[in-house]
Amino acid sequence: MKPFEKAEFTVGIMGLGVLGKRVADALTQFEFPLRGWSRSQKSLPGIACFSGADGLDAFLRGSRVVVCVLPLTPETGGILGRANFAKMPKASYVINVARGGHLVEADLLEMVQDGHIAGAALDVFDEEPLPAAHPFWQEPRISLTPHIAAMTLRDDSVRQIAAKISALERGEPIAGIVDRTKGY
Repeated sequence: MKPFEKAEFTVGIMGLGVLGKRVADALTQFEFPLRGWSRSQKSLPGIACFSGADGLDAFLRGSRVVVCVLPLTPETGGILGRANFAKMPKASYVINVARGGHLVEADLLEMVQDGHIAGAALDVFDEEPLPAAHPFWQEPRISLTPHIAAMTLRDDSVRQIAAKISALERGEPIAGIVDRTKGY
């Protein structure tokens, strides 16, 4: 297969929260066209933003690589499955560093083996660690890592927790509170 021109190699980021924005910031320096999809509409410089169920099809159709950093909710469970893979351009790539429940594993394997998906990099699975007999281990176009895409840095975490405790003691609001209506 002929290599893609950078301008044709659009990277789509599913989830434009804190993690998605960091992925986008990291990719900006490489000058790939960027797209983002999220539950609610966002406006981010240098990123074509899509949102909601209506924006998902257009987002997928124009993304050569899809990077999933979504929270796992009833709406996003199984979002990386046959129907959505089929909307992606032929010879696309999938990267899932979010949650195993986003991916329909059998659908990915089938779409990789039939050539519609050129390859995948997976860091999370329905069952972890991934069983030794799982077919992903035998598929050379699927790269696997053992849930290490984001390492928890102990010192940073301790500082963050201590700062939040101090803010709560002073009666100040803190960031990162789960919105129970959204599920994340």
